[in-house]
Amino acid sequence: MSELVKKQLADAKASMEKAVEHCDNELGKIRAGKANPAMFDGVVVDYYGTPTPISQVGAINTPDAKTIVIQPWEKNLLGAIEKAIMEANLGVNPQNDGIIIRINVPPLTEERRRDLVKKAKGEAENGKIAVRNIRKDINDKIRKLKTEGVSEDEMKTGEAEVQKLVDGYIVKVDKLMEAKEKDIMTV
Repeated sequence: MSELVKKQLADAKASMEKAVEHCDNELGKIRAGKANPAMFDGVVVDYYGTPTPISQVGAINTPDAKTIVIQPWEKNLLGAIEKAIMEANLGVNPQNDGIIIRINVPPLTEERRRDLVKKAKGEAENGKIAVRNIRKDINDKIRKLKTEGVSEDEMKTGEAEVQKLVDGYIVKVDKLMEAKEKDIMTV
């Protein structure tokens, strides 16, 4: 196989790895009834006019499986953090005691669990779509290599290798989804 095709395969692998990693991060943001600081990864606070992630304006800790404690670096941010959590619509109710924000993570109802599984399946499908889009882009690039002297056989071999990568990464996304579904549905 030519170096040009090998380079495209390496690019494909790196891109697919990033797509699966992104999918894993998105699945991690979906709460599963346990206190998890990753729930707040997408929540931003107005920090002196700049939207800033909560993790950059305070410490997020989980003293037990049902409680999250956020201690801001600056006390005057308590109200802004509380407001950001409320607006994020995470299904939790922050309690501000003037020093820290305490969040009790309520147990999930069966209906809410099913909704979260649907949301997780949507994220997993987005991950699969990203992997397939990478396949399409790489296959197009491999076909364009014909102008640089790459033979038809090498192109076919390259496309077959890309398909093997796609199959492997889709299995990884499916495994992430299975684990998340199990996590959500476990009471």
